[in-house]
Amino acid sequence: MDERIHDLLYRNLQEVFGEGDAARRRAAIEALYTEDCVLHVPPGEYTGHDALDKFAGALRATHPHFAYTPHSKAQALQNAGRLAWGSGPRGEAPEYTGVDMIIVRDGKIAALYVLLDSTPS
Repeated sequence: MDERIHDLLYRNLQEVFGEGDAARRRAAIEALYTEDCVLHVPPGEYTGHDALDKFAGALRATHPHFAYTPHSKAQALQNAGRLAWGSGPRGEAPEYTGVDMIIVRDGKIAALYVLLDSTPS
């Protein structure tokens, strides 16, 4: 299970929140998340694939040239995991950082909690 949780964390960072192509992002959401998934982010709570897709797409549109980079190794414990990351222009210092924490059910992300260390300027 640890390996699957690590894979989910890294893929979510790149294939969902780091993906600019809407069709590829949606395919990743369907592959990585349960249908009843819940996203917890500072602006609020979003439930289901459509809401997650809309949020991730809108966020990506605010900074399409940013890259998401892991700042630590993914960690897993039972059915949960976490990954620290940064986001900013590729090759530069991150403009904001955070930690993703996930709860996994049936091999997919059932809940994602995004804790921001710093916010975009």
